[in-house]
Amino acid sequence: VQLQASGGGLVQAGGSLRLSCAASGRTFSNYAMGWFRQAPGKEREFVAAIGWRGGITFYADAVKGRFTISRDNAKNTVYLQMNSLKPEDTAVYYCAGSRGIAGSPNEYEYDYWGQGTLVTVSS
Repeated sequence: VQLQASGGGLVQAGGSLRLSCAASGRTFSNYAMGWFRQAPGKEREFVAAIGWRGGITFYADAVKGRFTISRDNAKNTVYLQMNSLKPEDTAVYYCAGSRGIAGSPNEYEYDYWGQGTLVTVSS
């Protein structure tokens, strides 16, 4: 499956952005999806994941209560709604697809990766 992330940009602290990840090539609904991010000079880290039918979601503690992951299988798209953004949320955000059902915080369980979209939060 090919993944194309979009929606990044520059936003002030406290603002919101919605990232999108469009999938093509295989049956999107067969894949759990995740969002990861990598800040400058840091390792890539888990942000959120959603199961293949959307009924299971989980989040990193750092974003819980501020970010929401969702998916629209009819549109082959997964979203990450980011509210109350903080400067420490600045990173390149990647979407990823997993053959697993529920998704995972472990990046090694993902089989497909998008190219990343940059989110910059100014203070």
